[in-house]
Amino acid sequence: QVQLAESGGGVVQVGGSLRLSCAVTGSFYRVNIMAWHRQRPGGEREMVAQMYGLETTNYAGFAKGRFTISRDAAKNTGALEMNNMSEDDTAVYFCYAHVTNNRGVADHYWGQGTQVTVST
Repeated sequence: QVQLAESGGGVVQVGGSLRLSCAVTGSFYRVNIMAWHRQRPGGEREMVAQMYGLETTNYAGFAKGRFTISRDAAKNTGALEMNNMSEDDTAVYFCYAHVTNNRGVADHYWGQGTQVTVST
């Protein structure tokens, strides 16, 4: 059973930085895609950043230039570095992974989410 666990959420001041981490555990063949999504209060879940393989990245417009996604394939972990944060970044952040199991079947997995609050 593949599981994702986020960590690193909390409260940060406007203009500050925060680093979120995600660990992918269980028995599987390969993590194909790692991504971060978020859900702001009263809003729908939206994509923040994606990493295909180990090099190809894609960012939402609001994240470009401020957020950086990374992966450690050897440790099956991912991270989202967030800088120059604003109150609009307050949200629950979810880790996502597209994983191929040992039978060659790929599936989608989500973490439970971690709260990030940006305060003045």
